[in-house]
Amino acid sequence: MDLYELWDKARKSTEILRMQLQDLATFEQTPVPYIFLAESALNAGDTVVRRGHVVIERPAIVLPNFSPQFEGFDVNESLHLNPDALATFLLVRGIHFPSMKYRHQLSSLDVFEGSLRQGIQHYTNRLAAAEDTRTGLVIGPEAAWQFSLLLLVGALVVRSAEGDLRRILEAWRRRQRHTGGG
Repeated sequence: MDLYELWDKARKSTEILRMQLQDLATFEQTPVPYIFLAESALNAGDTVVRRGHVVIERPAIVLPNFSPQFEGFDVNESLHLNPDALATFLLVRGIHFPSMKYRHQLSSLDVFEGSLRQGIQHYTNRLAAAEDTRTGLVIGPEAAWQFSLLLLVGALVVRSAEGDLRRILEAWRRRQRHTGGG
């Protein structure tokens, strides 16, 4: 499957069942923990479970607008693309991620012995029982997990944008007051 087919499959099939309640941090890194569920391509009736997090942070160097850095999403390695291919691919489709570093870190890859529906119920109940308001729960196609996670992160970026703008303006006003400017 090529990059376009993976994107199209994820775009049509991904469902974000829950997102972390807290917005992304404006001035510091934000870990976005997730549980990703997919019907197993190998064992019919089982569910693939990916757990990990995406760390969103300011890059160490200043990037031009709409030049995000994606690390650990395995798109470059599995499809033999150059490191900037994912950002370019998304940009051409009108999807603009802020110029931040998006670093994926997988913590576990397991199989839940049960249907996707049973897996959803199981993990929804576990998150609720733990009163976990940070971990996202996403379902999508197993082969396109990277794009399903990017859709989760993109949804958080969009939701956080209004608060980010307000916090940036407040920080600018504080600096102006302290420096005696404008």
